[in-house]
Amino acid sequence: MSDVRPCPNCAQENTYPDGTLNVCADCGHEWSPHAMQASDDLPETTVIRDANGNALSDGDSVILVKDLRVKGSSITLKVGTRIKSIRLTEGDHEVDCRMDAGSFLLKACYLRRV
Repeated sequence: MSDVRPCPNCAQENTYPDGTLNVCADCGHEWSPHAMQASDDLPETTVIRDANGNALSDGDSVILVKDLRVKGSSITLKVGTRIKSIRLTEGDHEVDCRMDAGSFLLKACYLRRV
């Protein structure tokens, strides 16, 4: 097993060293192994922002800024509803929360941090 990392372009493991560069045999991408080691140490973090542009974090309290109808139900989440102790997730709906009406995944663009 070689110590050459998978291709950063296509994520295939069919790579080999060629002089000072690493080469992917599948897509032909060439990269410097020294540049990859420096960028691997940095964690990839995305900042999730509310409707006003404030950064959200786990445990924040937020308020709904728009009435939201729940799909497949007659429930409507009303504007001004306060939600305590949110949890951030990855994906299209970034905020996981619990309310009296149930547990929901919400988009951060419909929330404002308190």
